[in-house]
Amino acid sequence: MKTAIITGGTSGIGLAAAKIFLTHGYNCAVVGRSRARFEQIKPELGGNVEFISADVRRVEDCDKIISRTVEHFGGVDVLVNSAGIYREGAIVDTDAATFDDIFSTNVKGTFFVTRAAVGELIKRRGAIVNVASDAGLKGNYFCAAYSASKGAVVALTRSLALELASFTVRVNCVAPGDILTPLTLNQLKASGDTVEDLARVYPLGRIGTPDEAAEAIYFLATANFITGAILSVDGGLTA
Repeated sequence: MKTAIITGGTSGIGLAAAKIFLTHGYNCAVVGRSRARFEQIKPELGGNVEFISADVRRVEDCDKIISRTVEHFGGVDVLVNSAGIYREGAIVDTDAATFDDIFSTNVKGTFFVTRAAVGELIKRRGAIVNVASDAGLKGNYFCAAYSASKGAVVALTRSLALELASFTVRVNCVAPGDILTPLTLNQLKASGDTVEDLARVYPLGRIGTPDEAAEAIYFLATANFITGAILSVDGGLTA
């Protein structure tokens, strides 16, 4: 049985990804910072799932994610780097602590979980799917640090696709637009906007769902002749 690791797996896109891999018969290591949160969503999952408490901002925790997964399931076939945070603010209002938190979570976490997983993925000719954002492909107002972090994930994806191709390890990336997740709802609450306000800028007339982003993740994880791809899941926003 194949095994997938999902960081940020207790909510939003990560949770939806965990569900789709479990539905397709994978073992699933769900990574998050809160066991209490995992216990809340565990009844939704079913299948063969193991929770790993870890903070991807800490390199030692990144290493622990892989060692615990191998200890429990015997190996790693797919890594989904979904852990991430979003912060808005003009550059003049973005302090060093906020910048460091964004990059530590979105970039450092993705990099070091991947570094820890590469040896196991090579053994099984596995796949990596990173979660970036439309903000990593174009400029967005008042979120320069976040956009820069997701642009880094895009560049990391392409570089690793080349580096790991000779080992038959594929590396791809989804770049979602606005997705109806707790993160997006918190963003809207802070700004005073509504889901309908967001939907107006999308050619398809709505924002996406976590399941739609997860379907794209699963597709890239199992599409054996695709590597280095950045798949927009954004209802036509970047078109």
